[in-house]
Amino acid sequence: MRFLPALLLCLSACAEFPELDATATPGVATAAYPQLLPLETLLDGPAPRATPDLRAGVEGRAASLRARAARLRGPVIDAATAARIERGVRRPG
Repeated sequence: MRFLPALLLCLSACAEFPELDATATPGVATAAYPQLLPLETLLDGPAPRATPDLRAGVEGRAASLRARAARLRGPVIDAATAARIERGVRRPG
């Protein structure tokens, strides 16, 4: 009985995810591996610069994510439902 959770975990690891396979870009499976570079080479290169279009896109996405987060901060249960929950369950007669 102690090994049942481990067995279930192992079995779930064998699952296939066709949704992820469908999103693969054509040619990815046969593409060559990227070239590995030393970390120093990457760090010593020029600093990346954002173009105005890229910056506007990122700022727009950030603003929409902030607005979504603000909407999610609201109450999950409306006041009427919360009051009904507080009253509890009434048993019949």
